[in-house]
Amino acid sequence: MVRKHMNGFTLIEIMVVIVILGILGALIVPNIMGRPDEARVAVARSDIQAVGNALNLYKLDNFAYPDTNQGLEALVKRPANAEHWRTGGYLQKLPMDPWGHAYQYISPGANGRDYDLYSYGADGAEGGDGAAADIASWNM
Repeated sequence: MVRKHMNGFTLIEIMVVIVILGILGALIVPNIMGRPDEARVAVARSDIQAVGNALNLYKLDNFAYPDTNQGLEALVKRPANAEHWRTGGYLQKLPMDPWGHAYQYISPGANGRDYDLYSYGADGAEGGDGAAADIASWNM
C-alpha cells in the first residue's frame, strides 16, 4: 500500500499560528494606536524643516525671504518682485499640516528672527498643550 504525501497544514498548526498572531496583536497594536498624535507632530516638524530649507534657497536666489504678504506661495508661484526665481519653484506644492491647516508664515519674524514658520497643532488655535501645542521653526 502506497501512502500519498499530502501538502498543507493541520488544524493544530493553524490554531497555533492564530494564537501567536493574536498575542502579537494584543501587545503591538495598543503601542501603535496610542501614538498617532506623536506621528503627526513628527510630520509637522519635518514639513517645517523642508519649507525652511526652501525658504533658505529662495533667499540665496533673491537676497531676502518672501515677506508676509507674499507668504509661502512665493515658493511655488513666482512673485512679481522675485529677480531670480528657480524654474519649477522651490516646492512642488505647499504642504498642509497633518491636521489639515495651512502652515503660518510671518516675515520678518518676532524677536529678530528672519521669519516665523509654525503650525497651530491639532486644535488649529494659538497655544495649547500636547498634540494641540504649537509647532514652530524656532523651537526645533
